[in-house]
Amino acid sequence: MTEEKRANPAPLGLSGFALTTLVLSAFNAGLISQGAGAVLGLAAFYGGLAQIVAGIFEFKSGNTFGYTAFFTYGAFWEWFFLSAMGIFGNITSASIGLVLVAFGIFTLVMWIATFKLNLGLFTTFLLLWITFFLLGIGNMENSISLVHAGGYMGILTAIAAWYTGLVAVVAEVWGKKAPLGNPLLKRS
Repeated sequence: MTEEKRANPAPLGLSGFALTTLVLSAFNAGLISQGAGAVLGLAAFYGGLAQIVAGIFEFKSGNTFGYTAFFTYGAFWEWFFLSAMGIFGNITSASIGLVLVAFGIFTLVMWIATFKLNLGLFTTFLLLWITFFLLGIGNMENSISLVHAGGYMGILTAIAAWYTGLVAVVAEVWGKKAPLGNPLLKRS
């Protein structure tokens, strides 16, 4: 009896993270100033729900790193969505900053795990913890320049995440090894 082939959930999770991060980061960088509501649907469904689903499938495949990362960042986007909708009441800029710094600490620890994974994840997590710290401190200090810097860093983070996820899709479709050092192809 042969085992059923399963799709790799990482490209979905990375793409949901990347697209949502790119759009929010364009606002944080000051490149766009109107229509911020566009981020909310992405946060709820593509950044949030899609990453949580990817995390569940990473759990089922036995990938602790993928499960922890996707589920945590999916929950982050759901928190962002519900906070922006006012579900948790009035949240101050300083408290948002604290949450962002806390996610920066989490991401810094996850980045250490990427040292044994691949260059794409290493770069994504490196840029992401820097993004979280810039945005967190920027919010706590009410520094628009730090928030803008965090926005630009977030754009770079999104590009790295998209590359990391989509190169695995291209490699699987083309049947070739992708230029990541250790691609995210389906694990056995």
